Amino acid sequence: MKISVRNVTKTFGNYRALDDVSLEVPDGELVALLGPSGSGKTTLLRIIAGLELPEHGNVFFDDDDAARRKPGERRVGFVFQHYALFRHMSVFENVAFGLRVRPRSTRPAEPEIRRRVHDLLGMVQLDGFAERFPSQLSGGQRQRVALARALAVEPRVLLLDEPFGALDAKVREELRQWLRRLHDEIGVTSLFVTHDQEEALDVADRVVVMDHGKIEQVGSPEEVFHSPANEFVLGFLGQVNRLEVRALRGEPMFAPRPYPDLGATAPQARIFARPHQVGLAKTQPDGPAFPAKVVRVHAAGPIVRVELASEFGEIRAEISHDRLRELELRDGVRVWVGLLEYRVYPHDGAAERLG
Repeated sequence: MKISVRNVTKTFGNYRALDDVSLEVPDGELVALLGPSGSGKTTLLRIIAGLELPEHGNVFFDDDDAARRKPGERRVGFVFQHYALFRHMSVFENVAFGLRVRPRSTRPAEPEIRRRVHDLLGMVQLDGFAERFPSQLSGGQRQRVALARALAVEPRVLLLDEPFGALDAKVREELRQWLRRLHDEIGVTSLFVTHDQEEALDVADRVVVMDHGKIEQVGSPEEVFHSPANEFVLGFLGQVNRLEVRALRGEPMFAPRPYPDLGATAPQARIFARPHQVGLAKTQPDGPAFPAKVVRVHAAGPIVRVELASEFGEIRAEISHDRLRELELRDGVRVWVGLLEYRVYPHDGAAERLG
């Protein structure tokens, strides 16, 4: 089922939650709506589900105008962040709920309901939990029950609003890997809302980055991370160092010497480099570099994270453990910092890849 969002605008009082948003979600994709709080991602999800109505614009499922259909007629499965399970119902009855409340003409027979519910509980790895109540389950188990309930009605579209936001980090990581495998198995077109960049990049086929009610970029995880459309996308997706370009006698300067590549973008520009794009050396290298002092070394984990202080402000670098031993880094050591790769963003927001 393809989803088409066309020129959708939604306001709440004086607040514009969505501003002329258009989006195409191909059949069978798992798409992440990613952005900070207030970016409009949950509002967009609720409009697709029919839980909110836009002032302007339309939503289509394939060529069917969803505006003509009530939420219950859209065949959308919706999974809420806080599960929204019925506490007085068993796991079995929670999953069966959407089937039992159908009109008599479309309601499956009781044997079919029982077969479908047990099949779904097996799919979400909750065999043997049918008679338990939500209070007897862990957070991760409750979330899987909520997902099974959404799938029970055989939705054309599956929508998940911060599905793992209420869980601890370890459970969240396990569940998102499980969701990816489940999606590959069932193949239903799915959108999930998240503000967790790692979650979106790890799970989704495509990522939709939103801010202030607008879509900033749509692309594969690799595209939005390695080729960000603007300064906001670059800064939101992972850690990044921001360094101001200076002008000396009209010449663009960065570090103790000119950076001729900066050209006309300076001095109204910033340089951005992710920590893994920062190189460290004991002695001054041949290329552009600037001195810095090591403030802290985080060596726990597969990658060493180094915090440094420089005339340009705080710098973060990521290096290997072998490189840490070569440089003999510790707090207070002075090193030279060079950028292996970087991007320059003029203040008008246009992006240029340099370095």
